Amino acid sequence: MFVIYDDKKQYRPIKVWLDDKEQLEESCLEQAKNLSNLPFIHKWVCLMPDTHAGFGMPIGGVIATENVIIPNAVGVDIGCGMGFIETNIHKSELNEGQYKNIVGQIMRDIPTGFKHHKEKQDSKVLDDAEKNEFFKSIPELYEEIERGYNQIGTLGGGNHFIEIQEDENGFLCVMLHSGSRNFGYKVAKYFNNIAKNLNSKWYSSVPSNYDLAFLPLDIKEGQEYIRWMNLALDFAKENRNKMMEVIKEKLKRIIPGISFNNQINAHHNYASLEKHYDKEVWVHRKGAICVENGNMGIIPGAMGSYSYIVEGLGNPEAFNSCSHGAGRKMSRKKAKELFSVEDTILDLKDQGIVLGKNNKSDVNDEIRWAYKDIDVVIEQELDLIKPIKKLKTLCVIKG
Repeated sequence: MFVIYDDKKQYRPIKVWLDDKEQLEESCLEQAKNLSNLPFIHKWVCLMPDTHAGFGMPIGGVIATENVIIPNAVGVDIGCGMGFIETNIHKSELNEGQYKNIVGQIMRDIPTGFKHHKEKQDSKVLDDAEKNEFFKSIPELYEEIERGYNQIGTLGGGNHFIEIQEDENGFLCVMLHSGSRNFGYKVAKYFNNIAKNLNSKWYSSVPSNYDLAFLPLDIKEGQEYIRWMNLALDFAKENRNKMMEVIKEKLKRIIPGISFNNQINAHHNYASLEKHYDKEVWVHRKGAICVENGNMGIIPGAMGSYSYIVEGLGNPEAFNSCSHGAGRKMSRKKAKELFSVEDTILDLKDQGIVLGKNNKSDVNDEIRWAYKDIDVVIEQELDLIKPIKKLKTLCVIKG
């Protein structure tokens, strides 16, 4: 970890969990410097080793704020995160045909990409929200609750995935990556627009080109965002649980005698009220996970690569945080320019990995070489986490 701080140009330092400044892309560093000049930043800005430029705030960024919340520092996929579970089944107990059958069965019941369920699904989170008078006060978002019933239990596209993996001893595990779908996106966009309008009205000292419009917590709009954000977080967690239940049910049908344990379900795009350095602050984790001392976390690698289960060390300098994945080292556009669809499919085939994807025409933007080396990322944050389990892709489902 190293520190970037010029007291003539920055209000707060930037702590970076990388070897040197050369490993930071210029646009990511510029966004981090913007964050470091916000008047309500607590202590410093943190950049995890998987960091890269995002919208307003870098992905792999962590900040703590005093008395305000920043919608763009949470991001548009509120509650995006990971699910994981272990099994008692060794990979050798299944053949290639059975792995393909598992992938096919999962894809039949879990919509991917832009697809939703045709019929309304059960959702306790949405049921409770529909009955709550508070959420009716914003009709255009309340409408999204009804639409959410068809989105719950769906994967999405981009870097979202479901993987069947093996651990170091060859036992099967399941990992999935998804968030709050279009529901969280609409909440994020609605409140970011409100924040921008209010900041303009107040002649805020935060430049509009930072894309870091904020909401004070002592006004109605700030409190409304927190409640809607928390609803989106609950929706995202339930979404992952629903998909994991489908996967478990499919595996039980195909593999009699399978059992499951050590399930994890955690966000990596969110804000929460926490106490750090004797002050209650809002910790924004945008592409970062909470790893308090003893907490278990999931750090996925790229498709066809490795992933990790880790135990948190509770490092206060990182506000008890660590990376959320390998992190992109090139844009989707650049990946498509450098690698073909055939390159990607052959890479997976050469490793014996089963790919489940309805439309393979854009699979090359997720090729593993578009991402940083997960082992290097882990190596750079061993003061934040302790690796517990290393996992390798056997099957992958993408949107």
